[in-house]
Amino acid sequence: MVGQIQRAGHMDVSNSVDVSDPKAVMGEVMQILGKRYPGFDFAPLPVLFGDFSRLYNGTYPGFRACDVRYHNAQHVLDVTLAMARLIDGHGRRHPTDDGLAPDEAMIGIGAALFHDSGYIRRMRDTRHKNGAAYTRVHVSRGIRFISDYFPRVGLQHMVDPCARILHFTGYEVDPCDLHVANEQEHVLGKLLGSADLIAQMADVAYVQKCRDFLFEEFAAGGMAGEETQVAYKGVLYRSPEQLLQQTPEFMRTAIEVRLDGHFDSMHQCAADHFDGQHLYMEAIQHNCSRLEAMLASSGD
Repeated sequence: MVGQIQRAGHMDVSNSVDVSDPKAVMGEVMQILGKRYPGFDFAPLPVLFGDFSRLYNGTYPGFRACDVRYHNAQHVLDVTLAMARLIDGHGRRHPTDDGLAPDEAMIGIGAALFHDSGYIRRMRDTRHKNGAAYTRVHVSRGIRFISDYFPRVGLQHMVDPCARILHFTGYEVDPCDLHVANEQEHVLGKLLGSADLIAQMADVAYVQKCRDFLFEEFAAGGMAGEETQVAYKGVLYRSPEQLLQQTPEFMRTAIEVRLDGHFDSMHQCAADHFDGQHLYMEAIQHNCSRLEAMLASSGD
């Protein structure tokens, strides 16, 4: 089981792609999509990946470097790789006309690359010391970013669909209340929401990142800490330890309610991509079992 194989923290769920390296992820994404859509021109992808790198490392004009440690560049690259795999798996399931077109796949990858851009602070931002302060509004901020960015690189047509499907990665709007233009866009949204969840929960360092990084983001956003009165996802996180105690239930709920419920089990397309083996779910189940064992031993 790959979820139990020793892998470094920068490696993807298949232990074959360095998800801390934009070039490595871009190469894998282009290979996946090139094979799925032979002959289609994916020339915009290197531009998108290049600007993503500049945005996160602080060299994109007008923006500071990413200063959040959970929703960072590696997380986004992991999600983008998962999105490409889900798109491919969906194509294997739907080889006829009801599959996604290549331009729709491009929209999905563009949305994945910039789905967390709302955490990045502008240079003129002196109100907050960390991008995590925007946790509750990061989706709407991300939509503002892509609305300005995509037209600059000749991708104006991607603004509206990307803006709509970005909401599938957030919790501020119930997925049942989200509005999309057509069924294909709905599929893209469910794939994106699924990619966001399975990539982070399958991360080999998921448990440590929740304790050390996610809690500090929640605290910076006013949603965690001893004094907070604002519940996030229905839970008040008073300490990193309490967040960890709640994490197994969060994982189970994320699978049952969001992945298998709202998103119609689109995560299963990962198994189609990997010829039948659902590497993401194996790793998620391993992480959950390991965390539950750790919590049980600490309570002895």
